[in-house]
Amino acid sequence: MDSLPLTSIAAYSHGLAALGFVALAVPLLAGWRGRAYGPVLILACVASALWAGALASSALDRMLWTDLSDALEVARNAAWSLFLVVLLGDYHKPGSRLPFGLRPVLFVAAVCYLLALVAAFAGHWDLALLDSVLPVTARVAQAVGGMLLVEQAYRNKTAQERWAIKFVCLAIGGMFAYDFYLYSHAMLFREVDPDIWAARGVVNALTVPLIALSMTRAKSWSSPLAVSRRAMFHSAALFGSAIYLLAMGSAGYYLRYFGGNWGTVMQVTFLFGALLLLAGILFSGTFRAWLKVFISKHFYSYGYDYREEWMRFTRTLSEGGDNLGERAIQAVAALVESPGGQLWQRRESGAFEPVAAWQVPGIDTVEPGDSALCRFLERTQWVIDLGEVVTEPEKYDGLELPQWLREYPRGWLVVPLMMGSRLFGFVVLQTARSPIKLNWEVIDLLDIAGSQAASYLAQQEAANALMVARQFESFNRMSTFVVHDLKNLVSQLSLMNANAEKHKHNPEFQADMLETVSLSVQKMKLMLQKLSRTDLQEKPAPLAVDAVVRQAMAQKAAFVPRPQLEVVDVGLRVLADRERLERVLGHLIQNAIEATPKDGSVTIRLARAGEAVQIEIADTGEGMSEEFIRERLFKPFESTKSAGMGIGVFESREYINELGGRLEVSSRPSSGTTFNVILPLYRQDALLVERAA
Repeated sequence: MDSLPLTSIAAYSHGLAALGFVALAVPLLAGWRGRAYGPVLILACVASALWAGALASSALDRMLWTDLSDALEVARNAAWSLFLVVLLGDYHKPGSRLPFGLRPVLFVAAVCYLLALVAAFAGHWDLALLDSVLPVTARVAQAVGGMLLVEQAYRNKTAQERWAIKFVCLAIGGMFAYDFYLYSHAMLFREVDPDIWAARGVVNALTVPLIALSMTRAKSWSSPLAVSRRAMFHSAALFGSAIYLLAMGSAGYYLRYFGGNWGTVMQVTFLFGALLLLAGILFSGTFRAWLKVFISKHFYSYGYDYREEWMRFTRTLSEGGDNLGERAIQAVAALVESPGGQLWQRRESGAFEPVAAWQVPGIDTVEPGDSALCRFLERTQWVIDLGEVVTEPEKYDGLELPQWLREYPRGWLVVPLMMGSRLFGFVVLQTARSPIKLNWEVIDLLDIAGSQAASYLAQQEAANALMVARQFESFNRMSTFVVHDLKNLVSQLSLMNANAEKHKHNPEFQADMLETVSLSVQKMKLMLQKLSRTDLQEKPAPLAVDAVVRQAMAQKAAFVPRPQLEVVDVGLRVLADRERLERVLGHLIQNAIEATPKDGSVTIRLARAGEAVQIEIADTGEGMSEEFIRERLFKPFESTKSAGMGIGVFESREYINELGGRLEVSSRPSSGTTFNVILPLYRQDALLVERAA
């Protein structure tokens, strides 16, 4: 064979084609089972890959072709023709005695391919024998037959089927058309043009993306291969940018070449302006929206990649922050490339009020819940096209739009936000950046998106209502405790008032009375501060337990029996809030006094118990049964007293538990009751005791 100057280019060219068909065949092999066209398409891709690989190998050896590459080319043409026949589908003839029930013309074509394959393997089909017209004529005939099959396969399909196969027909037709050009040129000039031959591999490689695109469209082809819209979008933008830059570079070259002294200046200025224009186009929201719509319309059977759209939609709604209304508008608007919108939401009055706006000036117009617009949205759950209402009002059953909606700037769609069958709100969107046809797919997507956005907004509304309810519950609970404390203070003051006539001249009684009144005033001031919520948050501090107990007992000095204190260990401290701890101990002491007859006794014993402080409050009163302690003692709003509220012991146990301690009760009917308040010893004191030991 004569050496060729383009052998390296031919090797790279056909090597690229081989890699492309291998990349196409691998995903096909992973999922061909159960697919009508899968095996035949795999056969065609493998044959093309082997043929291109053989030509690349022969080019590296500085040869145009070999017997093997000739045979593989025949096999590749036969495989693609077989795929087209299968795609055509009408290859059986009823009553035919030929193998596989083939039509006679297809049987003759199959026999010709078989003879050509045998001749190529035998070395009698070499294109070097150009003095013999037969090999070149046969290959021209194969190319013409392939193009006829492409035309028949495409023409005999329905519109929906054509949408799926048009790119593969374009790819296969392009391969056969290039072969026709190559061999007709060789037949005319009695030689194969090396340049056309070298470019053949690249031409075949360019058909691979077209076949892959048809694979993603045709469900019966075995295709785990899928090209995402995002990848297609970026690829289209990159490809378009490359073509633009190539064209601008060529124009700049000619400006420099013909511009004389101003050539370089004109070239630099022109290229800088071209780059600015390209950047403006690529960053243009309108252009990006148009490109997305164009790709979805012309390259995919559905207008949306639902997995990606729903992930983006959910991610937008789930972002943190308080502006859920704006994010809901943004998520719905992004589905139809709308640049902005406004949200109306139902309030307790039943009217729909504007609650959020995104990239539009807000309109403060309240829409009554019984208006024609709201009744229509709730009854039909339709997405309203404002332009269509004006041009084709009969489609909307006589819907009358409110004046503010007719005058809404660039108003386009009204999307209802439904919660079941109830209208929760609606979104008014502005006209899309790129024209979008509102077909069934867009309408259904907006319907489900509206329901999803409504669920998020309703969840936020319920959470806000729950937070308010909890605040009221907390305030009511605090008020209950305050009322309970007031009841105890009133009892003390009432008892002093009842004894005043008998003991008013007694100096000791007078001193006790003044101390009790002073403490009561202090207590009421603290309670008023808590109710007004102007006090600072409580700050636990180390407290001398004996001082707190004495203070709690001082408030009960007017009661009979008068409690007695026994301090076993002095200097014990705990970490707590003084006012709350004093109130807890006061509740327990008050209960002990009220449960004990006047001739009985109430004893308070303070001692250290290991790493804890134990405050024992014992009385000789009526006592309690085990059932009462277990089922009713610590249950709020349960009380055996006629004027009791049943929260004193409950509050005591809750606060003791907050401090890390525990409240123990032992009692028997008619034998009295003992409450043991066990609190952790202040840690620094505990460490000092350990070191001393």
